[in-house]
Amino acid sequence: MIVVLGANGQLGSAFVRLLGREAIPVTRGDLDLADTGTIVPWLEHLRPDLVINCAAYTAVDQAEKDPDTARRVNATAVGELARGTAAIGARLVTFSTDYVFDGNKGRPYVESDPTSPINVYGSTKEEGERLALEADPQALVIRTSWVMSGTHQNFIRTILRLMHAGPVRVVDDQVGRPTFADDLAAGTMRVLDAGLTGIVHLTNAGQTTWWGLSREIAAMAGLEAEVVPITTAESGRLAARPADSRLDSERLAAAGVASLPHYRESLERAVRQQLEGGVLL
Repeated sequence: MIVVLGANGQLGSAFVRLLGREAIPVTRGDLDLADTGTIVPWLEHLRPDLVINCAAYTAVDQAEKDPDTARRVNATAVGELARGTAAIGARLVTFSTDYVFDGNKGRPYVESDPTSPINVYGSTKEEGERLALEADPQALVIRTSWVMSGTHQNFIRTILRLMHAGPVRVVDDQVGRPTFADDLAAGTMRVLDAGLTGIVHLTNAGQTTWWGLSREIAAMAGLEAEVVPITTAESGRLAARPADSRLDSERLAAAGVASLPHYRESLERAVRQQLEGGVLL
């Protein structure tokens, strides 16, 4: 039995599509991770073989204002999930972020690099990693970055709407690896099949900035939009962001796990899906 938490989100729904009837979709209405005391009893009652945790508090700026809720969902709840899976002999995979790093390395980060988050969101995800692996050393923690899809609200949908309305200003001094939910779900299952545990970095290949990504989206959508590059400081966002949060893996190749494809392959498909969904209407 495979349980997918956060099944309505863009990553959770990708797992549900991939796994089909094997997956039991679980939404917040079924299990609210903010209610941490219910997690272990819920797992003991259901007794799944595998728990895929795609639920998270992902509002990076809002986390600065509400650190308690962010920590309860991203850290305490993840630790409870791991405690529950260890008790029933189930496997756990949960997802973390490039934001556990400060972005000052100047090269892509690998799994063995020390973490140093610079915002509340990154700090709570780092704590979740630690609590998960302390409670269940056999857990799998996938660090990924800039997750998007053709099916949900995300950067692609937002930028298409903004560009359709007129000129748009986009940050050009943050470098990362866009990662697509369907690719990430398929890659995660390969990592699980390879028997890896602990922390693994998994992103699509390639790198860009948010401004560069916006220009690619405009071209793929056939929009002649004015996209103005700005700095992170000019964006006025509440939470600090790492300047260079690219992730590489020192573990995938050694385990014989295929890397994810270049992000542009999936970006074109995601842009088409968003447009077919009427994003510009």
